[in-house]
Amino acid sequence: MSPATQRVWSLAALTGVLAVSIAPRVLAQTAAEPEPLSPTDELNVTFGGYVEAFYQWNLNDPDNRMTNFRGFDNRHDTFTLSNVALDGQMTYGPAQARITLQVGHTPDTYYLAEPFSPGTSGANESSKDLWKYVQQAYAGYEFGVGGGLLVQAGIFLSPIGPESMPVKDSWNWSRSNLFFGLPFYHTGIHATYKATDEWSVRLGLVNGWNSVVDNNPEKSGHVGVIYTKADKLTWTFLYFGGIERNDHVPEGDPWRSTFDTHATWQATDWFALQPHFDVGFEPNDLGVSYWVAEALSARFRIMDWLYLAVREDFFYESAPTDGGVTASRIFWPVDWVASATATAEARLVDHVSFRLEYRHDHAAGDMYFANEVAGDGETAPFVPNARYQDTFALGATAWF
Repeated sequence: MSPATQRVWSLAALTGVLAVSIAPRVLAQTAAEPEPLSPTDELNVTFGGYVEAFYQWNLNDPDNRMTNFRGFDNRHDTFTLSNVALDGQMTYGPAQARITLQVGHTPDTYYLAEPFSPGTSGANESSKDLWKYVQQAYAGYEFGVGGGLLVQAGIFLSPIGPESMPVKDSWNWSRSNLFFGLPFYHTGIHATYKATDEWSVRLGLVNGWNSVVDNNPEKSGHVGVIYTKADKLTWTFLYFGGIERNDHVPEGDPWRSTFDTHATWQATDWFALQPHFDVGFEPNDLGVSYWVAEALSARFRIMDWLYLAVREDFFYESAPTDGGVTASRIFWPVDWVASATATAEARLVDHVSFRLEYRHDHAAGDMYFANEVAGDGETAPFVPNARYQDTFALGATAWF
């Protein structure tokens, strides 16, 4: 069977999983047409936004003032406006739309993996610089099928993992290694079917990992189930599959499979737990690339306005070698990375949060910076010279 045929069958099987899951319930009902807009439907438009700023001190005191492989809190010994975001949402009957614009250090990291697509005199090029000010932008329509079938198309945040782009929606100031390594966003179409009050099924067809414009001709897909018990528990299991490598690379055109599960459990009024587990593999022309990653977070409510959150994570990656050629790593320049984080958060007034955080990062080899760093970052790249780094950060975020 040719690679192209295998890819067609893989996407067909992925679509079939969802069809088996929801078809009995849908067929048991009268076929429902899209609900027409009524003159009584109201146009509802809401606006929001947030700002995030911090000061960080890296105990390694690197002279290039960079805290490496930390995503959005990557500047040492400087006050940093990491992100300013403006959000607009619209509903009109069953129709909806949303756009979130952003500017700051965060957008550059957010689109760091965005493929470059060259242009011509008659077609523009595409790169991270074109898209980085857009965090998400999509339109949707909810069909009157069962409990509701919501179909959305555009750029949307990745369903992988429990952490979020806005700091205010996460427990720590910094994000875990899983959040930084796994995809931030996808471009394409997805559908969420509400089977019951507690169970939902989700299916998507997208360009791939962190791709507004695809880096290859193939598409990727995901299917998952979501269980929600209001104010108590949210649990997600997701499969994501597709070809993510560029064309014409030594690894060939391998199908990459990702299995992700995470939950947020509000055990009591003062204690919550958030486990996250992710595993994946990619059989390529050089062998099998694979990874195993986990994170566990806990949050304590000390007072009405004071919280303490702790988190540990570990991420292992294996890259195969064949004939002296090693497969390009998907995530890290070394075999494993790990971190431990403690964050105190004060919410003295509504819509404002102050956080004090300590974090320790450790890796299997040099991937961080310390003291005098070789290279200038322009004519010669900076050379990592440390296996660990410890940081303190004081951050503030406000939203409306």
